[in-house]
Amino acid sequence: MQQKKLHQQLLNNKIVKNTINIGLEKPLKILHITDSHLSFCGENDGEGMKKHSKNRDAVTSKAMLEAELAYGKENCDIIVHTGDLIDFISKPCVEYAREFLKDDKILFIAGNHEFWRCDGAREDMAHRFTSLRQIDGGLGVDMYFTSRIVGGVNFVGIDDSFHQVETSQLIRLKMEVQKGYPVILFMHAPLYEEKLFRQSDEFWNGELYLTGTDMTLHPEFINDMAAPYTSTKEFYDYVISEPMIKAVLAGHLHFGFESSLPNGTMQYVTDRGDRGYAREITII
Repeated sequence: MQQKKLHQQLLNNKIVKNTINIGLEKPLKILHITDSHLSFCGENDGEGMKKHSKNRDAVTSKAMLEAELAYGKENCDIIVHTGDLIDFISKPCVEYAREFLKDDKILFIAGNHEFWRCDGAREDMAHRFTSLRQIDGGLGVDMYFTSRIVGGVNFVGIDDSFHQVETSQLIRLKMEVQKGYPVILFMHAPLYEEKLFRQSDEFWNGELYLTGTDMTLHPEFINDMAAPYTSTKEFYDYVISEPMIKAVLAGHLHFGFESSLPNGTMQYVTDRGDRGYAREITII
């Protein structure tokens, strides 16, 4: 009882609640967590990583994550974590993440910080694969693409941690849709939508952090990170045209936001888990 009270105090009424109506026979509850930014640093880690770790509160982020996990296990059917579980690749971070992700109730997809080494390397798709080699392939789960059917809903996770989606991921998404279950898509970076774009632009002082941004509308943001690949554009167009995709869950932006994509599909961006925020979604 005392532990439960502590967890509730830590969360401090920061759980946002939403309902998605898709005609399920039995309600299904999700807890959406994102951006936990665990920042454990070991003695053998580099000075840059140690310096960065001092700017994070590893104790609080761990306590928040464990409080969120306890809440989700008690109140929800499944927990979806949309990346940046760890803040950087250190041995203690990787070990903790691997143990955390052994829980069968947790679905996970990678964020950009799952590949961050604090070494000044350019963060792009090549950086992703180099980082994976450094941590012996990953965190013990598929960080690139994942899916699971729970309560008649297909939860599909796609790694867009560097704001791009590859053709192989799109093909696999289409295969999941063909199974005939309603799909909840979850990713780290949110999909482009004009209201969210404006909010992100203001919050991040002009830096762009969305997947599939329409560069004809926003040519001022053209750069290697922002300009979508052809496969990313095709993925975006598919998501906003496929009626079986019922909602999109994302994080990455460090603020909460709810808005509809061009076809009316709702996208839920959840605020930082390391500050106690989470989103409880009831699907009916």
